[in-house]
Amino acid sequence: MVFKSKLYISITLLIIVVSIGVTGYMTISDESFIDSLYMTVITMSTVGYGTLHELNANEKIFTIFLIILSIVFYAYSVTVLTEYLLKENFYQHLKHKKLQQKIQKLKNHTIVCGYGRNGKQAVIKLRNYKMSCVVIEKDKTLIEELEHDNILYVEGDATEDEALKNAAIHNAKSLITALSSDVDNLFVVLSSRQLNKNITIISRASSESSSKKLLIAGADKIIMPDKIGGMHMASLLVTPNLVEFVEKITMIDEGSANLEEIPVNGLPSEFLNKTIRDLDLRRRTGCSVIGFKTAENEYIVNPRSETKLTANSDIIVLGSPSQIKKLREII
Repeated sequence: MVFKSKLYISITLLIIVVSIGVTGYMTISDESFIDSLYMTVITMSTVGYGTLHELNANEKIFTIFLIILSIVFYAYSVTVLTEYLLKENFYQHLKHKKLQQKIQKLKNHTIVCGYGRNGKQAVIKLRNYKMSCVVIEKDKTLIEELEHDNILYVEGDATEDEALKNAAIHNAKSLITALSSDVDNLFVVLSSRQLNKNITIISRASSESSSKKLLIAGADKIIMPDKIGGMHMASLLVTPNLVEFVEKITMIDEGSANLEEIPVNGLPSEFLNKTIRDLDLRRRTGCSVIGFKTAENEYIVNPRSETKLTANSDIIVLGSPSQIKKLREII
């Protein structure tokens, strides 16, 4: 805004200087408007073209005055332009434009609304799985952290449609809203569902009543951190070894076992409608199939080898990082 006001002043000064020059030459030299404008332009631009006639004393004095006035105008204009170019907001504008272009090219990415404790953990998990994501955040301090960690972000309010559009929600596969306010999360869910009807939405909630409203608004899954935290603490007392084992297999860490979910639709076409035995993952990769999700969203623990790999179903496998890596190379 400051630069625009100074730019307007610079344009106004240009008009004033030209007007003074034209009026002066028309009055002193009794020239026509076109000739006076010509004299004014060649004087201000110092291009070196010859004058229309030999200047008298008054005309020379006025020309000197016009040159000095032009120098003042140029000095002010150059100062304004230099100040703008050297200011941080100019480079921030270029950086923002480049960042926005990169985001708009994304496909099937995840949008994370809010980079607080929950949002940050979500981003870490997504990046560990090499999944592209964009964070929407308005806190300046957190934005600096995002820049430092080289994470794609949109500076803005996630409850506004403009921020969601800037995060390329039309191309996004999923959205996680982890804002501290349930009301804000509700707005995000409503807006996101309107902008992309096929997007998968995971929302944070603080209470059971908010959870129900978020589901009605269009959220696919609701997470209540306080509830999960309490259950986890109790589990550490009741079944500590089991909890530790589950944590080991669900964390991406070198040397530990990992779980991987594989959509049957993503497997080579020859395996469709074949059995788990036909897939033969144990021999080919070392991974073991420990779960199966049917197309009707029913879960089968430790499925039989005769279980058929139907369309829209998923298999869940367990293996070491090297085995999982080999599995990803195959599929």
